[in-house]
Amino acid sequence: MLLRRGSRSGLYTVIAVHSTVRGPALGGCRMWAYGDSRAAVRDALRLSRAMTYKAAVADLALGGGKGVIMTRPGEPLSARGREAVLLDFADAVQALGGSYITAEDVGTSSRDMSVISQRTRHVAGLARGRGGSGDPSPFTALGVEVAIRACCERAFSSDSLRDRSICVVGLGHVGSRVAKRCARAGAQLLVADVDRRKRATAERLGARWVSSDEALSAEVDVLVPCALGGFLDHLTVPRLRCRVVAGAANNQLADDAIADLLAERGVLWAPDFVVNAGGLINIAEELEAYNPALARRRVRGIGETLRQILDRAEAAAITPLAAAMELARRRLQR
Repeated sequence: MLLRRGSRSGLYTVIAVHSTVRGPALGGCRMWAYGDSRAAVRDALRLSRAMTYKAAVADLALGGGKGVIMTRPGEPLSARGREAVLLDFADAVQALGGSYITAEDVGTSSRDMSVISQRTRHVAGLARGRGGSGDPSPFTALGVEVAIRACCERAFSSDSLRDRSICVVGLGHVGSRVAKRCARAGAQLLVADVDRRKRATAERLGARWVSSDEALSAEVDVLVPCALGGFLDHLTVPRLRCRVVAGAANNQLADDAIADLLAERGVLWAPDFVVNAGGLINIAEELEAYNPALARRRVRGIGETLRQILDRAEAAAITPLAAAMELARRRLQR
């Protein structure tokens, strides 16, 4: 792990490299206002581990890492301040000599990646005009839809989303696209976001708006978490009234033991690092000769990977999390 205070911005940046066994560690750069530096370090370490398993389950020649830029709560960055901290972060990436490749994540964009590329070539997810693949969120959203369909096939004996009640929590870049895909497929859609301005998105989609708290206990077929993680714990799981949880949010479980609690309550939880791998799969294609059609085809493979994991979980009487981790470890050892 590399922790630095930027010489230009005075802000701290963290880069956690969890594994390079299968290739360089790839993981997004998250810009977030943390209450203290320990929370940022914990986030980077936890997310880098998830990226290792995400890349392994997706059978990519990549390891797992994560970058974090710690902004100060209540102090929005000016344009000049943002550029300064991005360049500070770029210097930290360059110092790792290629063992870590960064990309966009919560709080950053392909435009930010272009700034970072001024100081290091170890960056992916650049804008199309810069020869990159651009915004990865459409590919992440595609993968989430494919995973929802695979879970519905398992839980309801049909992968059709028509008239299936689905609640999407978090209408950011990925969540809004997932909601649009579900609406297009004919789902009865509920949506929630902490930002009440997103109600306009609900109206455009013909979706019913609920609060984030109501979403957790909504009586729906599928809950699709697309906001920040850690929300499934011993307090929230007993409130769930859904049959399936499958979404883009990272680190949805407060701890791994929650997977057992979900299984005991009859909730089919699709491991988040399997469901949300679409963006990573797309960026991995960028590191070779980028072909968007091939990237989409490989993202659709998330459905078959998830079916194999669910088959293994059922056959061995283990949770989908245990089955996914088992698959990841086999590929890491190979």
